[in-house]
Amino acid sequence: MTIRPIIEVPDPRLKTISEPVVEVSDATRALMDDMLETMYHANGIGLAAIQVGVAERIIVMDISPSYREDDAAEAETEAETEVEAEDDKDDEEAAEARRWRDLLKDEKPRFFVNPEIIWTADETRNYQEGCLSVPGFYDDVERPAQCTLRFLDYDGAPQEIDCDGLLATCIQHEMDHLNGIVFLDHLSRLKRQMVIKKLQKAEREKADQAAQA
Repeated sequence: MTIRPIIEVPDPRLKTISEPVVEVSDATRALMDDMLETMYHANGIGLAAIQVGVAERIIVMDISPSYREDDAAEAETEAETEVEAEDDKDDEEAAEARRWRDLLKDEKPRFFVNPEIIWTADETRNYQEGCLSVPGFYDDVERPAQCTLRFLDYDGAPQEIDCDGLLATCIQHEMDHLNGIVFLDHLSRLKRQMVIKKLQKAEREKADQAAQA
């Protein structure tokens, strides 16, 4: 698995409407593995493919409340394994393969290929959302409280699920990304411009610091 760079607002690629996946292939699964690893590394709960620069209709997600604690425990175990197997690369690769296999076996991660919302409730709910492409900013967004989703899973099998609570909010947030929308687009124009200016300023300061280093 590879941790990929996450693109951030105002990168114009985030306004791209992603294309459907023709077939869930090994390459698709490798991309989803990379996306999940990238999401965990950034301490997020959802990630759309366009956020790593791939304009395909793919989402990965893990909203389980304990995955961060699980990852911390796994990281500690992995560190001990690496010390014991310092001179044995094969052992390290085997430990990483076991960790990933156990993660998938727990069914905590979710994989959505070509997701389609086929029903939304009339009832709405406000939730304070954040986004890995809009770092450090959170605000309330109103969305339907429930929805029904049709999609292909990690193996390419068709699935349909009813979503409620955080799952409903998160899937709608990530579906927006597939349609070229970030959650800032749900806010007032004034607030949106304010956030973009702050992000641009932070990016300039980061570039200046790198140039001086």
